[in-house]
Amino acid sequence: MDQQTIFLTILGMMAVTYIPRALPVLALARRTLPEPVIRWLGFIPVAVLAAMLVPALVAPEKFLDFSFRNIFLWAAIPTFLVCWKTKSFVGAVVTGMGCVALGRLFFT
Repeated sequence: MDQQTIFLTILGMMAVTYIPRALPVLALARRTLPEPVIRWLGFIPVAVLAAMLVPALVAPEKFLDFSFRNIFLWAAIPTFLVCWKTKSFVGAVVTGMGCVALGRLFFT
């Protein structure tokens, strides 16, 4: 591939990434959204995180695994509890890593 094709490809990728993000901001910047819409938008980060996390917890080997050997699923329980109670990202990460490490040490 020549340099011009690579440069045009990068510019095209920038455009298709930037435009869908910028258009709603520009269209809604001076408007006040109704309260139900604002409340609904607040659930989007949680829904995206759940959509990314649940498959890794329940299907770590590309098939559903709810057994006791699935240490990721079991490590998620105390991690969620720590996150919920303390609201601490660092605490949740440390708890999750510690539980997975202990699970691998004792159960695999």
